[in-house]
Amino acid sequence: MPDQPSRPAAFRHAFFTGLLLLAPLVVTVWAFLKIVGFFGSVLPDSLRDKPGVGLLWDMLATAVMVLLIALLGWLSHYVLGKYLLRVGDRFIREIPGVSAVYNTVKQIVATFGPQGRSAFSKVVLIEFPRAGVWSVGFVTNQSPGEAGAVLAAEVWAVFVPTTPNPTSGFLLFVSRREVRELEMSVGDGMKLIISGGAVVPPWPAGEKPPMPVPAAPP
Repeated sequence: MPDQPSRPAAFRHAFFTGLLLLAPLVVTVWAFLKIVGFFGSVLPDSLRDKPGVGLLWDMLATAVMVLLIALLGWLSHYVLGKYLLRVGDRFIREIPGVSAVYNTVKQIVATFGPQGRSAFSKVVLIEFPRAGVWSVGFVTNQSPGEAGAVLAAEVWAVFVPTTPNPTSGFLLFVSRREVRELEMSVGDGMKLIISGGAVVPPWPAGEKPPMPVPAAPP
């Protein structure tokens, strides 16, 4: 067993740990009181001596300080944060070798992030690139407009991504009767695509997926 620290050493460790946790709070309170005191010094003594005026001024100064601190936090988050992100993005793009990987990952995040993922309504299987071979795709539109009118049939727009880089793929207009809908979520479908089939969403034990219904002859 490792040697237990002596009681004085344990006490010192606990003391300095508590001091490190308390120091930011103390500094914050000290700075806040100093700034409020500075605002209070602006008020002439003749007015401060009047009943209630000094207290009202301190309350007003405190409210102004809270608003200024919140404004500073907002500016640092939305202005300075975006600036630093742009600088970091430009720096990484200029690194040979790393830029290619970075651009690929960024495209994947943009495509399959919350905004890009909302374009996919469901996960499906379609026979592609030939009959008897099934590919995983995402339905992007069930009313493709002119394509459906020209084909005179109910067709769905299905995006079939490539593996393991799903930012490229094929846009197919497939007859509704030839589409096999899956119960897995869009997120699980993305994992299946990006992993090249290594990450398969679990299917409830003891159950089998429904057999596909043969398409009716045209």
